Amino acid sequence: MTEHNDISLSKADLIDPEDARYLISRIRTIAGFPEKGINFRDIMPVFADQRGLSILMDALVASLPVAPDDFDAVAGLEARGFLFGPTLANRLDKGFIAVRKAGKLPPPVRSQSYALEYGTATVEIEESAIRVGERVLVVDDLIATGGSASAARDLVIACGGKVAGFSFVMELEGLAGIAKLGGYPASALLTMPA
Repeated sequence: MTEHNDISLSKADLIDPEDARYLISRIRTIAGFPEKGINFRDIMPVFADQRGLSILMDALVASLPVAPDDFDAVAGLEARGFLFGPTLANRLDKGFIAVRKAGKLPPPVRSQSYALEYGTATVEIEESAIRVGERVLVVDDLIATGGSASAARDLVIACGGKVAGFSFVMELEGLAGIAKLGGYPASALLTMPA
């Protein structure tokens, strides 16, 4: 894989430049997927690469939008939030809460629909997954328009929890996804054009 000139590290002071180049080189861009006009950012090669995964996890911990003492659990969005969310939670001595696609959890669940750049979707959380007052850091691989992250925020609140912040691996520029989250602390390790 080659380095992408359109991906930049937003937390440049937190990661060695050589490690940053290596991490960025593991991310693929697939034009026209899942439909024409969309540039899909594929983070899966990072997970297949031990060095890339180690760099990613170290950088995510270093770039948290809030201190680890400011949240009790990590909630990851299906599917790629499931890949690094539990590892991040484990590193920080926290529990992990799954925010799943509709129909994947046994009842009772809370559901929230949201708009995507290319359609609509629904996510769910088990009603008992969050204790009343529990502070939750929401994590996902990518923030674009903010739809799925906003849906996760709404689910955490509906279950009686408090959103401590948001942590993303990548942010698509120009879509104002983080701005649409309601002023919560948020960080994105990498930025790239939409």
